[in-house]
Amino acid sequence: MNPIDAHTILDLFCGAGGLSLGFRRAGFQVIQAVDNNRAALQTYKANLGGHVVDYDLTQALVLPDTTVIVGGPPCQGFSSAGLRRYDDRRNSLVGQFARIIAEKLPSCFVFENVEGFLTAEQGDRVIELLDPVIEAGYVVQLRKLNAANFGVPQHRKRVIAIGGRGWKPSFPLPTHSAYGAPGASRAAQNLTLTPTIMEALANLPDPGHEPPGSPEGHYTRLLTGVDLERAVALQPGQTMKDLPEALQHESFQRRAFRRVMDGTASERRGGAPAGIKRLRPNEPSKAITGGAMAEFLHPLENRSLTLRECARLQTFPDTYTFFGTVATQMQLIGNAVPPLLAEHIARSVMIDISQGGKPTTSGALLSFVPTLSDGASPILRQVIERVCQRYFGKPSVQRHTLWD
Repeated sequence: MNPIDAHTILDLFCGAGGLSLGFRRAGFQVIQAVDNNRAALQTYKANLGGHVVDYDLTQALVLPDTTVIVGGPPCQGFSSAGLRRYDDRRNSLVGQFARIIAEKLPSCFVFENVEGFLTAEQGDRVIELLDPVIEAGYVVQLRKLNAANFGVPQHRKRVIAIGGRGWKPSFPLPTHSAYGAPGASRAAQNLTLTPTIMEALANLPDPGHEPPGSPEGHYTRLLTGVDLERAVALQPGQTMKDLPEALQHESFQRRAFRRVMDGTASERRGGAPAGIKRLRPNEPSKAITGGAMAEFLHPLENRSLTLRECARLQTFPDTYTFFGTVATQMQLIGNAVPPLLAEHIARSVMIDISQGGKPTTSGALLSFVPTLSDGASPILRQVIERVCQRYFGKPSVQRHTLWD
C-alpha cells in the first residue's frame, strides 16, 4: 500500500465537517468532501478548505480513489427525535453510501448515524448497509456507542460501523467513564470522568444579546413572560412535566404520548416529549440536536443555550464558523459528528491501516452491539433476531458473544 494513499479520506454527506476535522486531527488528509447543502458547503469551506464539492449523491458522481471513505447519510428520515417518515427519499442515501463503498472499494469505511437507524423499517436500513459491503468483502463492526464514553461532554448515542476490506477492523475503546444515561456506565468504569456541561462551558464570557456575540454565536435572547416563568420554576433535571399545568405548553400533553407500544415514534407525533428541560450542571449534557436551543435551558441561568455553547458541547473549537440562519446553523451543529469522537475513531483506523490489520478471506459481520442496556424495545429485539439470523446463522446471540 502506498504510504501516502494510506492516509487519505473521502467524506460523503460531510455537513459542517465534524468527521473531516476529527480525521484530519488524527493525521489523515481529506482529499474530497461532498454535500449539497449550501450552508454546509460554506461552513466546511471556510473552516476546512476548498476541497468540498457541491453535489447530490443520489446522482452519478466521479469520486477520487482513496483509502478510507467516511460518511453519515442524512438521518432525518428515521430519527426518533422528529417526524418519522418511511417515504423520505433521504432514507435511500444509506443504500447509496453502501453502493459507493462496494464500487470504490476503499481499504476501510466508517459509517455514522442516529440510533433510530437500527429500527427503521424493522431493520431494513441495517440490511441495506450491510449486504452490499459484506458481499464486496468487508469485515464489519457495527455498534451503538455513547459519545460521552469518548470524552464528548454530552450523552449522544450513535451507531458506528467500521469496515475493513479483507481485514478485521478494530473498534475504538472508551476513554472515559460516564454516568447519567442508560448503558453509559457499563461501557467503561474506572476511567477519567467525562467532562460535565459546566466544565465544558468554563471560561466562556457572559453571552451577549445581539449577534454575532463573542466568541461568534455566543448570544441569547432574554426570556420574558411565561417563558421566563417556566425557566424560573424548573430545577436542574426537571422538564415540562414537572411544571404546574398552568405553565405547561398547550401541546405538551399531545406530544407526551407520541410513542407507540413498539417503542418507535409514530408517523404523526413528532417533537420532543419533554418540551423544555433544564440541564444538570454536574453531568454531561443531553444530546445536542437541531432543537437544542429551543429545548434546553442553561443549568444555572434562566436562558437558553447559545449557538457557541452548543458547538462547544459538540467539541467544535470556538474559532469554527457556521453559516446560514440561526436555525440552519443550529441544524448543522446538531447534525454533526463531534470532532472529538471522530478523532478517536480515526486514530483507531490509523493504527489498523499502519499495522495492516488481521487478514480475512471473505466479508462478514464481526460484531453487532445494538445496546449496552439490559432492556430493548420489541422492535429492537426483532431487529436483533433478524440480524443474527442473517449474518451469524442463528436466531439470537448473547451480547458478550456479539462483542467479541
